[in-house]
Amino acid sequence: MSRSNACGHDVEHVYVHVPFCPTICPFCDFHVLERRAGAVAAYLDRLERDAAEAARFLGHRGVSTVYLGGGTPSYLREAELERLVGILVRHLGWATEEATLEVHPLTVTPSRARAWVALGFTRLSLGVQSTQDEVLRFLGRPHDAAGGLAALDAVLAAGAATTSVDVITAVPGQDVHLDLERLVSSGVDHLSAYTLTIEPGTPFARDGVEVDAAAEAAALQAAADVLGRHGFERYEVSNHARPGQRCAHNLAYWHNRCYLGLGPGASCFEPAPEGALADVVGCRRTSPPLERWLAGERGSDEPVTRHDLLREAVLTRLRLREGVDLADVSARAGLDARAELAGPLDAVVAAGLAELVEGRWLRPTPAGFALLDQVTATFL
Repeated sequence: MSRSNACGHDVEHVYVHVPFCPTICPFCDFHVLERRAGAVAAYLDRLERDAAEAARFLGHRGVSTVYLGGGTPSYLREAELERLVGILVRHLGWATEEATLEVHPLTVTPSRARAWVALGFTRLSLGVQSTQDEVLRFLGRPHDAAGGLAALDAVLAAGAATTSVDVITAVPGQDVHLDLERLVSSGVDHLSAYTLTIEPGTPFARDGVEVDAAAEAAALQAAADVLGRHGFERYEVSNHARPGQRCAHNLAYWHNRCYLGLGPGASCFEPAPEGALADVVGCRRTSPPLERWLAGERGSDEPVTRHDLLREAVLTRLRLREGVDLADVSARAGLDARAELAGPLDAVVAAGLAELVEGRWLRPTPAGFALLDQVTATFL
C-alpha cells in the first residue's frame, strides 16, 4: 500500500492552532491562554519555522483547505493575522477550496469582518453559543445575546462564501428551540449544534456540573427538526448545512484523511515516513503546549497501523449521515473490514442502531444517531 492511499490522497488539509483567547470559558479543555507581551510574535516566528519544515517534508505546492482554530484566531491583530496568512502562502500555498477562520463575537466589527474576507478567508465560523443572556452567563461567555447577534450580522454582511455559527445545547435552563430559530433565521449557511460536554479538569468538572442525558437527546432531535424545516441537511451528528455549504475541512477529518497541524497543541495525521514497518501506514503527532513548543519541542510520533486506520476510519465515518463505505476503508487499510469488525458490526445492526446497505455501506439508523456514543463504543 502506498503512503498516498493510506491517507486517501496527499496531505491537502492544514490546521493552525492559535492558542490566544480573550477569555477562557469554564467548559473549555483546549490549549488556550491569555495574550502576553511578546508571545504572539514568538508564536509567529516558530510557526514560520514549522511551516518551512513541513513544506520540505511534504513537498507542498498548494493545499485544499486551511482552518485557523483555537483559542481565538480572530483575536490576532490585523498585522499579525496578515503575517500568519503570509507564512502559509509562502511555504504551503493558500487554500484552493475553503479557508476557515474561527471568530469570537468580542473581536467582531464590520470593518474587521470585511478585512478577514479580503485576506482570503472564505468561511467565517462564529462562536455565538446561545442567544439567551442567562445561558451565556452560565457558560461564562463574556458577550451578551445582543452582542452575539450584532456580531453575527456583521459577519454575514462581510460577504464570505459561508457563514457558520456554533451553538451549545443541553445547557440547564436553555430554550434550545429559541436559540436554533433565532440563529437559523439570521441567514447563516451552516450551524454546529454541540451538546455541552463536561471535560475532566475544567472548571465545570471541578464544580460538579452535569448534563442531563434526556436533555442531550432532546436537543439533538430539536436541532434536526428545526434546521430540517429550514432546508438544512444534517450531514454529521452535530453539523447541519444548507445544500453545498458543508465544511470541507472537517469532512477531511471525518473521512480520516491525512492533515497537517501547526501550532502548540495541534495534532497531525501524516503519511508514514519512508522506511517504516510494512504494517505502519501513517503517524500521528500532537505538539506540546506553547512554552515547550516555543522552546523547540516537537512532540512524539505515534505510528498508525493498518488495524488502527481501519478502526479509526469506521469510528469517524459513523458520525456522518452517509455512514461508512466498508469497501473504501478496506482498500485504504489493506484489510477486510467485514471480516475484521464482524462482531461489533453484527451487534450494532442486530440492535437496530445501524444498517448495512448494498453489502458495503454501514449507516447509523435514526436511533443510532441518537445513541452514537453507544454505537462507536461497540467498535472500541
